[in-house]
Amino acid sequence: MVAAAARPGLTFMMAADSISLPMSPPASPSRTIVLLSLAAFASASSMRVMDALLLRLAGDYGVGLASASNTVTVFAVVYGLMQLVMGPLGDKHGKLRVIATACGASAVATLACALAPSFASLLVARAAAGASCACIIPLSMAWVGDVTPYETRQGVLARFLLGQIIGLSVGAVLGGFAAASGWWQWPFVALAAWFLVVGAVLGRAAWRQPSGAHEVGGHLLANLLEVLRTPGVPRVVTTVFLEGVVLLGALAFVATHLNQVRGAPMPVAGAMFFAVSAGGVVFAIFARRFVPVLGEARLSAWGTVVIALSVLGIAWIPWLGAAPLTCFGAGLGFYMLHNTLQVNATQMAPTRRGAAVALFASLFFLGQSVGVALAGRLAEAIGTGWTLTASALAIVPVGLGFALSAAKRT
Repeated sequence: MVAAAARPGLTFMMAADSISLPMSPPASPSRTIVLLSLAAFASASSMRVMDALLLRLAGDYGVGLASASNTVTVFAVVYGLMQLVMGPLGDKHGKLRVIATACGASAVATLACALAPSFASLLVARAAAGASCACIIPLSMAWVGDVTPYETRQGVLARFLLGQIIGLSVGAVLGGFAAASGWWQWPFVALAAWFLVVGAVLGRAAWRQPSGAHEVGGHLLANLLEVLRTPGVPRVVTTVFLEGVVLLGALAFVATHLNQVRGAPMPVAGAMFFAVSAGGVVFAIFARRFVPVLGEARLSAWGTVVIALSVLGIAWIPWLGAAPLTCFGAGLGFYMLHNTLQVNATQMAPTRRGAAVALFASLFFLGQSVGVALAGRLAEAIGTGWTLTASALAIVPVGLGFALSAAKRT
């Protein structure tokens, strides 16, 4: 009964039962998942650590704030694009081996950020860090898909993603403390050491077992097109792209809304991101219990409803004290929906799982970028409150549309 409730019944998932895949789990999959989660923590922290350092960079390097923000932009752009390259590499050479190698490269690139003598060299180092970090989370998800039965995969993925969820918050905090310290480069040294240790331990495990790699015909573009031609895949990747556009773009202005409309000091408004992350952590902890009970269709439907109500609460509840609860709800609902999409992504194209998950992640990242740009224009035109309202209303057809289609195929 549990398996039937959790299985979405997509065509590509039904077909996967008849495909013989190179399954080569290590002696201790749980230990490897912990290592992958630790790597995801460092990757997510690297993405967010620069946010609070922009004013400090502008002063130390003698550049404008807009130029300083390029250290965030260049990481994000390269990170999104390189996922499409790294996914097929993981399929061909072994996901764990590529992740371990990427951790080593990330250690070097992150240390280069700390030692950059000029702003130009810092930009180059940040671009290199974005490229090397790009594969860690998508290929980790794909590896979990290789070694975990579909019926239990959503709970396992949720626990793996604890590293990413916590890393996003810790990265922002590290940047904030570094901005007020005498030597702002110390978080990069700490993250480089983290990457190095995790990569070494993970590499030792990866090279002691069969790689799990398999020959994938065709070039990069051909493989991605083959994934897109698989039945059911366009529905999943379109949904996650729209999720990034309509939801993540507006959520980037929550702190601004709470500061300008509710009068919260910016440090307090920015700290609400912890409440969003807390919602994700609670989902990850309890996913194994309520995912089988609800099933994917109801989980994504309820997640959509929780998101919409929470974002409306952020926009219009006048009491600042309600913000932690509404932000928590937004995080909980988001991970209910997004984790369901993620587990679908791990089964979209089993013989090209690395490429499929990388395509999924890249489109989600691209959707966020488009969403932030659109939400910024809306915020200037109609205010942050109505921008958040538009986001809450727009996520309803996106999430419920996916939930209804999943229900029909179950």
